[in-house]
Amino acid sequence: MTDHFSVESVYAELLGRAPENKMEPRLAPLFRAMDVLGEPNKAFPIIHVTGTNGKTSTARMIESVLRAHGLSTGRYTSPHLSKVTERISIDGHPVSDETFVRIWDEIRPYLQIVDSELEAEGQPRLTYFECLTILGFAIFADQPVNVAVIEVGLGGITDATNVGDGQVSVITPISLDHTDLLGDTTEDIAYEKAGIIKPGGYLISAAQPLDAAQVLLEKAKDVGVPFRFEGVEFGVESRTVAVGGQMVTVQGIAGRYPDLLVPLHGAHQAQNAAVAVAALEAFFGGEKELDFEVLQEGFANVSSPGRLEVVRTAPTIIVDAAHNPDGIKASAAALQEAFTFTRLVPVVGVLQEKDAEEILRQLKESLGEVAEEFCFTQSNSPRAVPAAELAELAVDLGFGEDNVHIAEKLDDALEWAVERAEANDDLSGGVLVTGSITLVAEARILLGKTEA
Repeated sequence: MTDHFSVESVYAELLGRAPENKMEPRLAPLFRAMDVLGEPNKAFPIIHVTGTNGKTSTARMIESVLRAHGLSTGRYTSPHLSKVTERISIDGHPVSDETFVRIWDEIRPYLQIVDSELEAEGQPRLTYFECLTILGFAIFADQPVNVAVIEVGLGGITDATNVGDGQVSVITPISLDHTDLLGDTTEDIAYEKAGIIKPGGYLISAAQPLDAAQVLLEKAKDVGVPFRFEGVEFGVESRTVAVGGQMVTVQGIAGRYPDLLVPLHGAHQAQNAAVAVAALEAFFGGEKELDFEVLQEGFANVSSPGRLEVVRTAPTIIVDAAHNPDGIKASAAALQEAFTFTRLVPVVGVLQEKDAEEILRQLKESLGEVAEEFCFTQSNSPRAVPAAELAELAVDLGFGEDNVHIAEKLDDALEWAVERAEANDDLSGGVLVTGSITLVAEARILLGKTEA
């Protein structure tokens, strides 16, 4: 029978379940699934990553250095940019279609057991994200990998990934996002994120707002794990812009690493690199300095698709997945540091659950005079804010009616933006696609980037 299944048909089957933004705050069904599957969640050590911004880039950095150490790795991240298999990577590449389908086929009957038990209790059956997470654990156990880097889907405490216990819990910068689900303050959000800190683990945290740091610190003390915070025990000592990225000197928790070449732009990626280094040191015991050459090799091979990624030149088109005010601010600063545009035309789309007003205000403020004209568009997601609504909001925020263009279709938006970027003839214009991951995903596909 297996011949008849394809990744597409499995994906369609998964999509028939409750969607990603309808996460169930529950873990019992996940533990039940692990139980019937023979506990794949305990088959390998885990580095568990949560936070508001920087999770995926940090996870990719950690994974790349683990691979440079000769370890076989699994990486579970979300969302995907072009294909669902990107969420479950083996040794740095999306899992093969064959393995994805084969393991789904093997676990499907077990998931049906859990589904029918849930339905008998009057509860919703396993959701899309829960199923994908179980599939990820099953694929990593089948491989088997030496270590898995697992990114939380949303929050922490009741996120489906929390069925695994991190040997290291990594918390990237916390800011306000998903406030409808996680709470209105960074303190509330930190309570959710702190859910991944487990006995026997090790907490590595980026610098946090004071209220959030306090929550994380208390949780680490409660469960009796060592903790190290950026800015206290480790951090970025210095950084300079370099061709294709930056040179970063990191003070880790066990050693100092001068002039690491990190092929990603911006202060926020240097911060992610410092957090990744500390997480790696913690994973290897926390006392021993990492081998500098292995570390450099790992960083040299890092890419982070959709994060200030140049997808076309002449004119330069950059896609960036920033989708909350802090993300926009970090990306805009990095953009201005790494590129010399005299004119930049942003193509912007936002999803409904996001703070569109703050995102637009931050874009206008951060990009300043280099961006005069903006094109508002929408992705194919049913959750996309209509382009005209974004444009109206922009005008209300003082963008100037003449500087605002509406294109409901992304290809039209790109065409208009390219034309405007080229309008000043000195080849120093650029286009920035940002505001939502779904928009960036569609732009990458439209511009011929199928690998992520």
